[in-house]
Amino acid sequence: MKFILGTKGKMLTVFTEDGRAYAATVVVAAPSIVTQVKTKEKDGYDAVQLGAIEAKKAVRVSKPQLGHAYKAQAAVAEADRKALTTFREYRAFDDKAVAGVELGSSVDLSTFAVGDKVEVSAISKGKGFQGVIKRHGFHGGPRSHGQKHSERAPGSIGGSGGRAGGRVAKGMRMAGRMGGDRITVRNLAVLQVLPETNEIVIAGAIPGRPGTVVEIRGAARS
Repeated sequence: MKFILGTKGKMLTVFTEDGRAYAATVVVAAPSIVTQVKTKEKDGYDAVQLGAIEAKKAVRVSKPQLGHAYKAQAAVAEADRKALTTFREYRAFDDKAVAGVELGSSVDLSTFAVGDKVEVSAISKGKGFQGVIKRHGFHGGPRSHGQKHSERAPGSIGGSGGRAGGRVAKGMRMAGRMGGDRITVRNLAVLQVLPETNEIVIAGAIPGRPGTVVEIRGAARS
């Protein structure tokens, strides 16, 4: 099972042995804990739930989450149990993908290797309320012949007697909230795996700001 949770770190340039330079992103991925194993017989599908990112204080985690995390760590001494704050689910392609995974076991970066293709999911940066030029890439109006306040205006959206019969068509591209969406970037290459510092270096940019929770999965089957 190639799946782990981490937090986005800084970007840097990585030079490979053949002299190529890659813009890359560092993801800090400390070992995650298997907090639930779902089966087709009991839950309707096969999946593994991982818990990660330990809270500084257990009182800052809700009691249901705390109980769920502690239940998975029943075999660990009470003083050593981790108050996990983040849970994500890895849905398997088939039974073999989650075979042998046990509740409470640890998942670390040893499942990944340099050259692996992965897909990364995270929440993109929130950009607030934006106009159509930034949000949708509109070109705006001409910059000449008396234009005053309409250079960045969206233009007609339908109106009475328009193409939609006097209403604004559903899905019309207009100004609005931008960002804060779940984004998945596929076919990224693993450049470095650093188990001593719990870091994995992935080629290219990934969604979110530094500190965003990141899901790293082995590339899905085509």
